Amino acid sequence: MTSFPTAVLDTAARNVADLLAYAIEYTPAQAALVVYDCRSELNAALTQAYRRALPDATFLDFDSTGPEQVLAAFERLGPGDLTVLIQTTSFRLNDYRIRMELFKRGLKVIEHMHLSRMPGEQGLVYIDALAYDPAYFRGVGHALKARLDAAGGGVVDSGAGNTLVFASPFEEAKLNIGDYSAMKNVGGLFPIGEVFTEARDLEAVNGRVRVFVFGDTSFHVNRPATPITMIVEKGRVTGAENSTPEFDAMLEIIRAHEGEVWVRELGFGMNRAFSFTRTVDDIGTYERMCGVHLSLGAKHGQYQKPQFKRKDARYHVDVFAVTEGVYLDDERIYADGAWTVASAASQGGTG
Repeated sequence: MTSFPTAVLDTAARNVADLLAYAIEYTPAQAALVVYDCRSELNAALTQAYRRALPDATFLDFDSTGPEQVLAAFERLGPGDLTVLIQTTSFRLNDYRIRMELFKRGLKVIEHMHLSRMPGEQGLVYIDALAYDPAYFRGVGHALKARLDAAGGGVVDSGAGNTLVFASPFEEAKLNIGDYSAMKNVGGLFPIGEVFTEARDLEAVNGRVRVFVFGDTSFHVNRPATPITMIVEKGRVTGAENSTPEFDAMLEIIRAHEGEVWVRELGFGMNRAFSFTRTVDDIGTYERMCGVHLSLGAKHGQYQKPQFKRKDARYHVDVFAVTEGVYLDDERIYADGAWTVASAASQGGTG
């Protein structure tokens, strides 16, 4: 059972129903399977929400059913059917990479994972982050991609005189906005809301950026008391002012295995449920925060660069920039905590 108030459970059910209808484009003609566990309050709330949104679905408790029965249930589904995974941590089925295997079968997939990292009030934030506004996510998302793909360069203004300059065009931007019309697979890891790229010439990234959150070695949000000013030269982190032992340790781990610390991904988070002040502890969830994040380390599965061999690239650590403004060429596209590339009506806000 969940102790969330009825109004929160109603919000969860409404948000899940909107995701199913507008992002996943699920219809009752498609079979649906929900695999869940009962190890956290947020799990219970989401499971209840899906029971309301999918009254005819099959529901399996992973802990009481067992991997063999879960795999057998997957086998009974056909292309276009839906699978929802609600996981306190992440389900283990031997070497079975669940989401990837389900995609190979042509299934639609909604995956919620590491919910135990968002206890108590953070569950309310997570539920808010599942809200799906097609006009905002698709309108702003495609507008950001169009500008990134056409830009000759950009600047992240991190305040207090700190700017990170991308003196290079960008790789083709990727979208995670709940629009799967041009994609092979439908669904993925939720919550959603991100447009990301990286500089074509990584060595053309230089400057200073203030980091207010970074991912620690346990994949939790680490928020130093004072933002850390990261110094970037020719695409590598060469210094960190006002650093912390935890941040220094993270940099040293990357250097020990990769030799130096590269700055790769430039991510534009779009989810308005997350902000500079409204956070959750799971770094993979908070990555959708409405603002800018960067990745440290040579690893990036979406973009291949000749200087990196896949077997040697081990780390992809998200860090989040204090962001006063973002500029592509001469256009300001981010101000006052919101993307400004679409009409004010689509910007809205979340309490």
